[in-house]
Amino acid sequence: RIERAYYQHGITRALRQSALTATVSEATRSAIRKILPEMTNRIHVTLSGVAEDFAAVPRDDTVLTSLGIPAGRRYCLVVGQGAPYKNHEGALRAFAEAFGADDPLDLVLVRRRTNTGQQLERLACTLGVAERVRFVEQVERKALVQLYSAAEMLLHPSLAEGFGNPVAEAMACGCPVITSDCSAMPEVAGGAALLVDPRDTGQIATAVRRVAQDRGLAANLRARGLARAAALD
Repeated sequence: RIERAYYQHGITRALRQSALTATVSEATRSAIRKILPEMTNRIHVTLSGVAEDFAAVPRDDTVLTSLGIPAGRRYCLVVGQGAPYKNHEGALRAFAEAFGADDPLDLVLVRRRTNTGQQLERLACTLGVAERVRFVEQVERKALVQLYSAAEMLLHPSLAEGFGNPVAEAMACGCPVITSDCSAMPEVAGGAALLVDPRDTGQIATAVRRVAQDRGLAANLRARGLARAAALD
């Protein structure tokens, strides 16, 4: 209740009293302007960059096995807090639709605030993919860089973001990205990712299969992602 009140009233009050507001995306600026049109001339976009330590590194199975990922195993990566707007349920359903009968790769979810974890574990069982879904708690930065670098793709079908750090971080690590066609994600991706409707499980599943099966597409996304991440510096 306290958090809800803060978002509904505290932030609005702060915006109204501000002389200038810097946002991390045009999407955020547009959202503020819809609520507070009087802010139009007091909002400036300062797009976030990517820290230098987010860079492609060779696969290290010692690190990955310590996180529960078998040596040499291919995987699709999801990164984000365990909040509904991150749409981890949609990611899980899409993964099951894409590879329910096959076994080409696992789904690794790196999540914090994991109070919804049991619900997703039950869903994985219902969908018949529990043995290929791995839940990882919040990891240290070096391990996260390793996870991005070794992943077949980052799947980030979030429903809304102010910026979407995992998209930029993954691209900087040479990881192909699939993300949402709404909110700030297209702006951050800058044409270097596959964009999908985050509410369309079938569309997400098709994109996941494409990246997993088409090496040329994956290589193209890696190259475009690295260039886009560099431009965000």
